[in-house]
Amino acid sequence: MNIQENISLKKYNTFGIAVNAKRFISVASVYELQQVLKVEKNIFLISGGSNMLLTKDIEALVVHLDIKGISIDREDDNTIYLTVNAGENWHELVIWCVSNNYGGIENLSLIPGNVGTCPIQNIGAYGVEVKDTITKVEALEIETGKLIQFSNESCNFDYRNSIFKNKEKGKYIITAVSFQLTKRNHNLNSSYGAIEIELKSRDITKPTLKDISDAVIAIRKSKLPDPKEIGNSGSFFKNPVIPKSKFLELQKEYPKAPSYNVSKTEVKVPAGWLIEQAGFKGKRFGECGVYEKQALVLVNYGNASGKEIYNLAQKIQETVMRKFGISLEIEVNII
Repeated sequence: MNIQENISLKKYNTFGIAVNAKRFISVASVYELQQVLKVEKNIFLISGGSNMLLTKDIEALVVHLDIKGISIDREDDNTIYLTVNAGENWHELVIWCVSNNYGGIENLSLIPGNVGTCPIQNIGAYGVEVKDTITKVEALEIETGKLIQFSNESCNFDYRNSIFKNKEKGKYIITAVSFQLTKRNHNLNSSYGAIEIELKSRDITKPTLKDISDAVIAIRKSKLPDPKEIGNSGSFFKNPVIPKSKFLELQKEYPKAPSYNVSKTEVKVPAGWLIEQAGFKGKRFGECGVYEKQALVLVNYGNASGKEIYNLAQKIQETVMRKFGISLEIEVNII
């Protein structure tokens, strides 16, 4: 095993936080990963590095998951079943599927990270969640080194959540994800407001998969910074779900407050709107801050530490709670 020492993790996390791994190894196959697990149980896994905020050096062995490959399991006239290894870049997979006319994940274009992390928090955007296309998840049990398959149902998917994020957190390493996608008669989801507006601006009335993907990419680029230019991890907070009664109280002071129905008794309020109303949008605090185009995104302007960004997140949480009585939950994993 080629274990390196004192390796900077700055290029391995999208926030660009400069912490070090005391020991580091990159694995390109399940077999290599199994060999590592035979001698190392205390590991810290990094894949795309898109959903984490590193606040300190990592003492455990850092394992960079770089397992690549896409395979077609089976297909018929209407449907194709793919298995994609965990190290594949998520957005590149979406573009590949769109170019091959495989439908189902086009609304999830330009989401940062790798395929292996997509089931953990059930990534979603513009009216679509990845759970709607996942058929199974293959994962390596850290304790035994055995490969286990989880059906869609056994993943216990929920809003930005899954069994891998709570009950089984830290017990498994996802090595591959299988998807069921359409080849024809696609169920296009273009009704989300921002997509509708973008398509209309392009005079598109009968969108294709590529039209949807292009629209989402344009929307995301207009709101979200490129991690290669400004360190960030996309949405830092979850959109809170609150009782309708509480939202009606909020509307008395903020008649134009946005919301989305979740159930007969609950609504979802955009966290970005709450943060903006609390006065944080576009504000800079030293080397970190809140993105000027989207208050849901915290950014590293170059040399911020993870602790500085985390302290800003806590300040935002405290202010939103004090102003609105609404709790903001952090979506990013704090290390």
